[in-house]
Amino acid sequence: MGERVGSRQGEKGLIIAIDGPAGVGKSTVARLLALRLGYLYLDTGALYRAVAWKVREAGLSPDDRAAITALLPETTLRMECGPELVHVFVDGRDVTGELRTPGVTALASMVSAIPAVREWLLPVQREIGASGSVVAEGRDIGTRVFPKADIKFFLEADADIRATRRHRELVAAGHSVQFDQTKRDLTGRDDRDRSRTVGPLMPAPDAERIDTSSMPAETVVEQMMAVITAKL
Repeated sequence: MGERVGSRQGEKGLIIAIDGPAGVGKSTVARLLALRLGYLYLDTGALYRAVAWKVREAGLSPDDRAAITALLPETTLRMECGPELVHVFVDGRDVTGELRTPGVTALASMVSAIPAVREWLLPVQREIGASGSVVAEGRDIGTRVFPKADIKFFLEADADIRATRRHRELVAAGHSVQFDQTKRDLTGRDDRDRSRTVGPLMPAPDAERIDTSSMPAETVVEQMMAVITAKL
């Protein structure tokens, strides 16, 4: 078991926010950090992928914002979060294994730009992290979801390196996709994430910025632990 920083003797544990674009290693680092601390790992991106999965199942166009907005009250989401694994249920069905396909990933990027979707998911995310002792990762965690998070990080990396990492993940998962297409998809997602009107991708003013281009995940976690320890 990991060390429970800030949660000994009945203390409320920390809320740690990790933001950054795709391919910087947020998910891997967040899982490792949560395990190290004995904290809950909250993958907020999985919630947006879950909505995208529901939109696809309903046969809706990502451009039909009115229909997607109307779909939200009819949707139930549940997450079973652990330090290493997150299971996502949509309307009672475990869809975890279907959320990281290229199709759902691309759709999630478009769906996440819809203000109504972000508003609908905001209380869901906050409820999960309300009790503290959580490592939450996403794109607007430190700026919007948990603006008063105890510690915030913003990860960044070279675009080619990020595309290479993403392409390697897709190939390992059995998806047939060209590197050039992966890079185009990633660049397009960056543009959408940074330009959306609600919760755009940007570092919080008080976030510690870490460039992960040349660092393995374990080294990133060590840097984070140094920051966490220094602020306690």
